[in-house]
Amino acid sequence: MHTRSVLEVKVLISSYFDAISEKIAEIRAGESDNIAHVAEVCAHSIEAGGVIHMHDTGHMLNSEMVGRAGGLVVITPFTFGLNVSNANSFREKTASQPNVTPEIVALALKKSNIRPGDVLFIGSVSGKSEQVVELALQAKAMGVTTVAITAMAYSPKLESQHPSGKRLYEAADIVLDNHAPYGDAMLAVKGLDVDICPASGIAAACILWAVCAGIVENLIANGIVPTVFRSVNAPGGPEDVKARHERYREKGY
Repeated sequence: MHTRSVLEVKVLISSYFDAISEKIAEIRAGESDNIAHVAEVCAHSIEAGGVIHMHDTGHMLNSEMVGRAGGLVVITPFTFGLNVSNANSFREKTASQPNVTPEIVALALKKSNIRPGDVLFIGSVSGKSEQVVELALQAKAMGVTTVAITAMAYSPKLESQHPSGKRLYEAADIVLDNHAPYGDAMLAVKGLDVDICPASGIAAACILWAVCAGIVENLIANGIVPTVFRSVNAPGGPEDVKARHERYREKGY
């Protein structure tokens, strides 16, 4: 087995930190105005009794933004799915499968706590899947402000799976570009046929915490003190978190 020196190993580590730092700088330069606008939209929604919802296709936003110390209690995850176990190889070979995505999305929205005037963030790096586009279109039609977090260097080059031909950035009200490169991964490595270290997860988290900071700034400027989580692991944490949930339940912000 070939043993590499610590110095050699650190080259890629250093390259990653350089790449992600540059990506965050790009986001700050290119998205600050959009982030400020989204924060203002969210603050207005909260002031009017609205809720901020997060729907992500698997790149950590729901777990990153919901229930975190320093995060807003008003931020709520929105997930849904339909699992059917009924395998039959003959039918699967000979019969076409009906498209039920619109019905699933409609039912999910109907059964959810999403209401007109709310804000729904939808995270998808590619933005091409039928479900995220359908969700954006249906939510927007019911009076929800939809915010896409997607990769504008990537998504426009992909073919949509939605019947309309739209991708998420074309279906949502507002677009926040995570500045991930085509294919998402940032680092080319000699000896590998694929790049490594995706940008989208850290980038999206950075964007959303900036939005969160902007929401707090807007609310406080308007005389509203939002309910913010304290760490559950601090002394008295569980009781404090419970009290903050109760405060939010009472005030709605």
